[in-house]
Amino acid sequence: MKYMNGGQVQESFFLHDWRKFACHASTLYCGRMTSSPQDAALSLVQQYYAAFNAADAEGMLTLLTDDVRHDINEGETQLSRESFRAFLARMDAHYREQAADLVVMASADGTRAAAEFIIHGEYLKTDAGLPEAAGQRYVLPVGAFFEIRHGENVPRIARVTNYYNLSDWTRQVGG
Repeated sequence: MKYMNGGQVQESFFLHDWRKFACHASTLYCGRMTSSPQDAALSLVQQYYAAFNAADAEGMLTLLTDDVRHDINEGETQLSRESFRAFLARMDAHYREQAADLVVMASADGTRAAAEFIIHGEYLKTDAGLPEAAGQRYVLPVGAFFEIRHGENVPRIARVTNYYNLSDWTRQVGG
């Protein structure tokens, strides 16, 4: 299993207009895939979090399949890119978040990937069924799991499953 650690790989992995291509010596060459499905999966998940940190919802959505499965932490499963778009809009209205200390791992065949990171967030507006928002800040470890499809030489994320400790988040925001 390979991994890319945001802290350790920072010097050799950088994003330059990531929507066009991500430059990494073992993954891409001149914007074209030149190596394994595993490297493609690693790059895809890195691009996903680069878009997340840039608050670029459309950039995230372009990395997903049309029928993406989204397993929401302690919530429902949603199917489709449009459902994911609505989820991102809700999240943007209520939270401001950045993923830090990102580590990405992928299976040898590139069909599965996992990410571990620390989310640094601010609770902006009260979300239904949750404590009142007042700009509280929180820091949480998160685990995310991905299914990846490699079609037409363009990998896309077909499943996103996120896990974090909701009780810890609730404690941090004063609920």
